[in-house]
Amino acid sequence: MNRSDPNLYDYWPYRDRPKIVWPGGKRIAFWIAPNIEFYEFDPPVNPSRPGWPRPAPDVVGYSQRDWGNRIGHWRLQDLLDRHSLRGSVSLSIGLIDHHPEIIEAANARGWEFFSHGIYNTRYSYGMNEAQERAVLEDSIRSVEAATGQRIRGYLAPALTHTTRTLDLIAEHDFWYSCDLFQDDQPQPLKTRTGRLVSMPYSLEVNDVIGYSVMGMDPWRYADVLKRHFDQLLIEGRESGTVMCIPLHAYLVSQPNRIRAFENALEHIMGHRDEVWFATGSEIAAHYREHCWDATVADITRRGLATGGTGFADAPL
Repeated sequence: MNRSDPNLYDYWPYRDRPKIVWPGGKRIAFWIAPNIEFYEFDPPVNPSRPGWPRPAPDVVGYSQRDWGNRIGHWRLQDLLDRHSLRGSVSLSIGLIDHHPEIIEAANARGWEFFSHGIYNTRYSYGMNEAQERAVLEDSIRSVEAATGQRIRGYLAPALTHTTRTLDLIAEHDFWYSCDLFQDDQPQPLKTRTGRLVSMPYSLEVNDVIGYSVMGMDPWRYADVLKRHFDQLLIEGRESGTVMCIPLHAYLVSQPNRIRAFENALEHIMGHRDEVWFATGSEIAAHYREHCWDATVADITRRGLATGGTGFADAPL
C-alpha cells in the first residue's frame, strides 16, 4: 500500500454524479447509530495507544461509560421508541456477555447490530492477520447467536485499523464500513473481493465530537444537527444523500442534554415525507443493488480511477 495514497477509493467530484433515488422517492436516507460499547476497567497495554487517556485503571472514565449502559441507553431507547425510530447499533461484541438485557431489548425493537470490535479498549494496532480474522469471525458468530442477525457493518474499535482491515471485512461478506469520512453519499471501496460500501458516518455530528471535543452546550449541538440535516436535504433533492447521527448514551442521554436532542429529532421527523428512515444495512443493500454499477461506470468514464479501478467484480 502506498502510504501517501492508500487507493481505498477514487477521487469522485460531487457534481454530476449518477442520481441516487432512495426507496419511495425519498431525498435523504437517515440513520441513527447508537454506539453501545464496553470499556475494560484495566485493559491490556497496547504500545501504540493507551486504553484510557488517564493512567489506568481510570475509575472516573470507566464509571462514566458504565452509566451509559445502566441509565443512558434506556433513556435513549425510550426516546427512539416515542418516535418509532430504530437504531443501528455499533456494538462492542463483548457487551453481549456483560449486558445481555441491552441486546435483548434492542433486538426486540428490530434494531440492527454491526461490529465495533470486541471492546473499545482493544485496538487493531499491532494485530496480525489471524488475530484480526478472529475478531471478525467472533463478531459474526456472537451476534448471530444472540440475535439471529447476520451483521453487515463494521466500525473498527476506537477507529483503529490495519492495512488489511477493509479487505478482510469485505472477504467476510460485510456490506459497509463506517471507518472513512470522505463523502455524504455512499461510495464503493477498493477491495480484493465483495462489494464493500463506504457508508457516511459523520464525525461532524458525532456527539463525542460535539460534547467532548468541541465543548458544545446541548442546544448548540441540536442546532448543528438541524442545520446539517437541512443542507443534506436540499442537496438530496437533486441526488440522494445520507445523514447518520452517531451517538453515545453516556453523552447524549445525560438529563441536561436529552431534551435538546429530541428537539433536533422532531425537526427531522417534520420532513418525513422526504426522509427514508433506515438502518445502515438497508442503505448499503439498496446502494449495492441499485447504485454500485453506475458509480463504477461513472468513475471509469471520467477517467478518475487511480491505480486501476481496484473494484471487485463480485455478484451481490
